[in-house]
Amino acid sequence: MHKVDATVDVMHEITLYGRQGCHLCEDARRIIEKVASDLGVSWREVDIDTDPELREKYGEMIPVTLVDGVQHDYWRVDESRLRAACGG
Repeated sequence: MHKVDATVDVMHEITLYGRQGCHLCEDARRIIEKVASDLGVSWREVDIDTDPELREKYGEMIPVTLVDGVQHDYWRVDESRLRAACGG
């Protein structure tokens, strides 16, 4: 009987919803860049002002951070929580 390794590497993705000129978005971007680089996680940034639906949905909450498509944080990004959500 052989044993199967149950560990599976899960690739996470971080999404930052923000807009130009948002100082909280700049803070969030720095934290996300650091965490993504440290953990080898992909990330992308979406400008909510390019899409009326996103602007309506997230306009007062930015920056909004999603991990694997699920809302994780808004207004501020907590580095330790983000690391934990990404398996770090």
